[in-house]
Amino acid sequence: MTWAGVLGHHDRKESTTTQGEDMSSPTTTIDRRYGAAAAEPISWSATQHELETAELFWLVTVRADGRPHMTPLVAAWSNDELHFTTGSEEQKALNLRSNPHVIIATGGLDWQGGLDIVVEGDARRDQDQALLDDVALAFRSKWDGDSWGFTTHDGQFFHPGGFEVELHSVRPTKVLAFAKGTFGQTVHRFDD
Repeated sequence: MTWAGVLGHHDRKESTTTQGEDMSSPTTTIDRRYGAAAAEPISWSATQHELETAELFWLVTVRADGRPHMTPLVAAWSNDELHFTTGSEEQKALNLRSNPHVIIATGGLDWQGGLDIVVEGDARRDQDQALLDDVALAFRSKWDGDSWGFTTHDGQFFHPGGFEVELHSVRPTKVLAFAKGTFGQTVHRFDD
């Protein structure tokens, strides 16, 4: 299977389901095949909190020839989506022009506790001024200092250095939350 196939693959057997109607309450399941018998599903609110507070993410995109590309980046959660920036000639930007499927992951290196999260979805370039303003505020609220003080105008997103960057937004289709310590695999699914 190619990486492009992996990024679009969604056939898991789960159990222990709770049904949701929107982004604030997705369909949440725990896959009993992967984890401790005592594991409980991680709530969407706990998973979302981790997405809001994580400082570093790993983005996986797919090159035009099907090879994967992974890079660390910062992202901000706003309006039920993860948002990240890229320069127009960076490898991730080039990849996204031909294939919008992405995986964005965050977590820690501690084996005994914490939560690792994997977000699957499609990245799209955003140029809606109201959304750009919200996302710029989310970046500024999350980090102190000048590095993430993005500005916006005329449907464009600008780095603090004054140059334009592409803003990409990912509305999750599926989010995996991997609990450590008492190991468990929770799946949050969102209707299209």
